[in-house]
Amino acid sequence: MVIKGVEVDLENHLLRRPDGGTTLLRPQSFATLRYLVANANRLVSKAELNEAVWFGVAVTDDSLVQCIHAIRQAFGDEDRSLLQTVSRRGYRLNLPDDRATAPGGSSIAVLPFAAGDEVESYFVDGMTEEVITGLSRLPGLFVIARNSSFAYRGQPMDVRRIAAELGVRYLLDGSVRRAGPRLRINAHLIDGATAAEIWAGRFEGTSEDVFELQDELTEQIVGVLEPSLRRAEIARAERKAPGRLDAYDLYLRAVPQVLTNKAGGTDEALRLLGAALELDPGLLPAHGYAAWLHEQRYFRGGLNPADRAAALAHADVVLGVNAGDPQAMSIGAFVRAMLTADYDAALIVFDRALAINANSALAYGFSAMVAAHSERDERAIAHARKALRLSPLDDPLRYHPFSALAVAGLFAGRFEEAATYARLTIQANPAFSVPYAYLAVAHVNLGEPDAAAVAMRRLLDMEPTFTVEGFARTDRYPPAQLDRLVAALAQVKAA
Repeated sequence: MVIKGVEVDLENHLLRRPDGGTTLLRPQSFATLRYLVANANRLVSKAELNEAVWFGVAVTDDSLVQCIHAIRQAFGDEDRSLLQTVSRRGYRLNLPDDRATAPGGSSIAVLPFAAGDEVESYFVDGMTEEVITGLSRLPGLFVIARNSSFAYRGQPMDVRRIAAELGVRYLLDGSVRRAGPRLRINAHLIDGATAAEIWAGRFEGTSEDVFELQDELTEQIVGVLEPSLRRAEIARAERKAPGRLDAYDLYLRAVPQVLTNKAGGTDEALRLLGAALELDPGLLPAHGYAAWLHEQRYFRGGLNPADRAAALAHADVVLGVNAGDPQAMSIGAFVRAMLTADYDAALIVFDRALAINANSALAYGFSAMVAAHSERDERAIAHARKALRLSPLDDPLRYHPFSALAVAGLFAGRFEEAATYARLTIQANPAFSVPYAYLAVAHVNLGEPDAAAVAMRRLLDMEPTFTVEGFARTDRYPPAQLDRLVAALAQVKAA
C-alpha cells in the first residue's frame, strides 16, 4: 500500500520512501498508524487509540501526540491534509479510497493456539507456525508473520481490535487438547470486521510422532481454509456496491460462475473477467479463469476456433516466463492440455505449481484430470486422492478429482468404479454435464441399458445441444479411448 508516495509495509513495520530509503517508526507510532489505516476515512477517538495501541493502560496525552507527530513527519504531512486533527474528538486519516485496509485481496493472521494443561506449549507453537507457513504458500493471500501474531498470546480475544491492529480481514485461532494418546485440535476462521465465524473444524490424531502429526494437521487445515477463504472473499465482493468494485472484486464476482462449469453459463463471467483485466491487465487469476471459460465454451459451443484461440492466449499469459501464481498456472496448464493434447508439458507445470504450493487442492485436482486423460492411471488416482484429502468439505472444485477418478476407471475398464465416481462428480457439481456421459458409458459397459438411457436423458436435460457426433469431434481424449467412449454413447437411446 502506498500513501503519498511512501510504501507502507504493514508486515515488516517499515516505511519505504520514494528515494529507496526506509523510515522506522517506534512500535507505538507504527501501531497507531496501522490502526488509523485500518480505520481510514473515519474519526478515531483518542480513547479508541489508547485502547488499541496501549491496551487501555493509562498514558499521557503527550504519548499519543508524539506518535501522531512522527507519522506526519514520515509522510511529509506538514499541512495535516493526510492526518487530520479533529479538535477535542480525535483523528482522521484521509485516504483516497477504500483500498487502505489489508494488502490486496484476502489477508489473515494466525493467532497462537491455546494449549491445554496436558499439552506441551512447544508442540502447539510449532503447529501454529506450520499453519502460518502453509497459508503463506497460497497465492494472493497476505499472511501476518509469526512474531506479529504471537504478540497477542494471553491477551483478551477482541477480534475486531486485533484484526484492525494487524490490518487483516480474517483471523484463525484454535486450541489443542490431549485425551490419553490422542490430540484434538479445534480451529476457527473469523471475519475480523464482523467477528462472525466463517468456518470451524476439528482435527484428531495420535501424538506418537509429533512432527508427522504437525504435518498432517497443517495439511488438513490449509486444505480446508483455501476454499473457505475463497468463499468468504466471494461473499465480501458480492456485498460491495457495484460502483466501488476494483479489479480483484470483479474477478471474485466471476469466480462462482466459473466454478459451476455450467453449460451456457460463461458469458457473464467472461464479462466480469474482461472488466477486471481492463483495470488490471496483469491479474493472473483472471487470465486463468478466462482461459478456462473459453475452453469450456469451445467444447460446448460447437468448437468455435475463436474460443480456442482466446483460451490459449489467456493460458499463455499465466504460463509466461514471469508468471508465478500456482493456481493460475494450474488452470492454464489444464486448458492447454485439453486443447492441444500436450499432456507432458502440462504435467511439468503442475509439478512446478505444487513445488510452490504443496497444499493446493486445485493444482492436485487439475493434475489428476490431465493424468487421467493421458492414461497415467497411477498419478491420476494419487493426485485425485490427495486433492480430496486436502479439501474434504464442500469445496466447489471437488468434482475435479471425482471426475478424474471416473475417467481413470473408464479407461482402465473398471466400470463399476467409474460409475461410482461419475455419480460423486454429479453430486459434487450437479451443473457439470460431462459426468452424465461418463455414467452412461459405464452403464453400457456394465450391460445396463436402462440406467445408461436415464443418464443420457439427464445429460440432454443439462446440455440440450449435446450430440454423440459433436462429442466425437473433441480432441481431449486419446484417440483409441475416444473411439471407445463414442461407441458406447452411440448405443444409448435416451429413455
